Amino acid sequence: MSLWFVNARLVDPEGGPEGGPEAGVERAGALRVEDGAIAEVLGEDAAPEGGAQVIDCAGRCLAPGIVDMGVHLGEPGARHVESFRSAGRAAAAGGVTTIVARPDTDPPIDTPEVLEFVTRRAASETPVRVRHMAALTRGRAGREMAEIGFLRDAGAVAFTDGARVVEDTRVLSRCLTYARGLGALVVGHPQDPGLSRGACATSGKFSALRGLPGVSPMAERMAFDRDMALVEMTGVAYHADQITCARSLPALERAKGNGLDVTAGVSIHHLTLNEFDLDDYRTFFKLTPPLRAEEDRLAVVDAVGAGLIDVICSMHTPADEESKRLPFEAAAAGAVGLETLLPAAMRLYHAGALSLPRLWRAMALNPARRLGLPGGRLAPGAPADLVLFDPDAPFVLDRFALQSKAKNTPFDGARMEGRVLGTWVGGARVFPFEGE
Repeated sequence: MSLWFVNARLVDPEGGPEGGPEAGVERAGALRVEDGAIAEVLGEDAAPEGGAQVIDCAGRCLAPGIVDMGVHLGEPGARHVESFRSAGRAAAAGGVTTIVARPDTDPPIDTPEVLEFVTRRAASETPVRVRHMAALTRGRAGREMAEIGFLRDAGAVAFTDGARVVEDTRVLSRCLTYARGLGALVVGHPQDPGLSRGACATSGKFSALRGLPGVSPMAERMAFDRDMALVEMTGVAYHADQITCARSLPALERAKGNGLDVTAGVSIHHLTLNEFDLDDYRTFFKLTPPLRAEEDRLAVVDAVGAGLIDVICSMHTPADEESKRLPFEAAAAGAVGLETLLPAAMRLYHAGALSLPRLWRAMALNPARRLGLPGGRLAPGAPADLVLFDPDAPFVLDRFALQSKAKNTPFDGARMEGRVLGTWVGGARVFPFEGE
């Protein structure tokens, strides 16, 4: 039986001029799905064939499912914080159809055996697609290279040590050279570890008045410059997981202009929050890297709009109550974001900063392309990974209503807009959940 989505407001991230600031299109139309894939993209007057299953979108937005590039999962090692099942439900409820998981687990994903274990667990426990990054160095310790070739053969889509920066430049250069020979993508975390160690805010007048240890935005720029020199030397494909400061943007523009195979991402929290949100020392706002000045936030939003920054992700980092209910300096860093990524992104849309096609280019199309995945598109042959949402539906976020086991969201109690009405993976509905 074919599946039809009719009376939809289609958000197509690749229908406009390639790479332009207005890339993508938004139009009324319909979709026909056959055998888990999009068969046709039709006009608004298209009539479903007899016997087809029809979903009336009632003028709401239908877009490719989000590909969230950089999600921390608790398994193995911290299942009490986030399990595959809870993360999968959170993703489905948030319109995320592909989770790209980081290797910062316990033990880390640094051998084919661990990768095969988490791949099997994810397939059996989650309703959405899950792909894994693997560690760049053994134990994420930065001393010797992981088994990159075997891990790539086992299904790793990229290699990273996450927030643990490889400090030894010689070790990093060897890893990048080897990855280049295999055609593997390396994901870096541009933060100078010496400057950023122990910091929990961006240095400046605000952090000084609040008595918080700060780190200069130049820590990001310095680390990014080192990585770009190594990328130029080795020719590796490189993705910066978070570019959050205005001072890093000229270096990123130069790297791309020089023909380096470089892309960059940013978390939704750094696009919608700033350092003043730390005013009452709420630890749910403690992130890595720390929230930046408003001038930096605006510059990064503009960079996403111009296509300089390619990817928006949640940087979903669950933490239990015990690790967050501590003095600000001692509390764990990070926030959950699988369910809040879409409504938080609607803040940028309603502010007129980014269009829906541009947002979906950064949240779905670009991460899928960078990782070599087939999703993120509304085109014949693409997997029918879809999200139906109302961008204008208002609500007040209650963290205890989140599907994640961890509830550490900075948006608790915030007025938001944008509700997910349905999520499909391969044409099968995964949200709303059965019986709800």
